[in-house]
Amino acid sequence: MINSKRLIQLARKWQKMAAMKRMRISFPRSAAEQNSSIANKGHFVVYTTDEKRFSVPLECLSNNVVIELLRMSEEEFGLPSNGPITLPCDSTFLSYVMSLVQRCMPDDLEKALLTSLSTCHFSASSSLGLGQSHQQTLIYSY
Repeated sequence: MINSKRLIQLARKWQKMAAMKRMRISFPRSAAEQNSSIANKGHFVVYTTDEKRFSVPLECLSNNVVIELLRMSEEEFGLPSNGPITLPCDSTFLSYVMSLVQRCMPDDLEKALLTSLSTCHFSASSSLGLGQSHQQTLIYSY
């Protein structure tokens, strides 16, 4: 059994700890801080050309389509030293690709998508307007 002096000491200690927590200043998180380039555990952050933010699971790094998009990003924009990774596609296309990747797309669809990506990238590098319209056609054709 705890004697009265020890009980009073513990109560004072808990009161001090509670007072310290009340005095701690914490700022509410703003929307800008929540949308920073810091990713959740097990994810990485990429941006599209229309500046939409995507948090992608690390498991997707083993997918050939994601690897190809990252390679194309490196060719087009270079390696970011202090900024976010920007993929050379719009948010609609990346949403479509991510939905396919998460549903374990069939091999023939993956090969067709990789072929279309290389074709889109080639046409986008030769003339800027054709690449994006071809990517949108790809979305509706599968």
